[in-house]
Amino acid sequence: MYCDRCGEPAAEGDHAACRAAREMEPPRYCAHCRRRMVVQVTPLGWTARCAAHGELQAQSGSA
Repeated sequence: MYCDRCGEPAAEGDHAACRAAREMEPPRYCAHCRRRMVVQVTPLGWTARCAAHGELQAQSGSA
């Protein structure tokens, strides 16, 4: 498994800054294969697509 923010192995190093950034920004790397994802940010949320593992979605304001 890899960090979805920096792309480095999740078990190595300190990813505190990555966890903090995750609240404000979409992931940039696939956590399964470390590929850089295609990310699109909209006013309602974001989508991130890995060529091998498909799409992730998050929408804000769904309360």
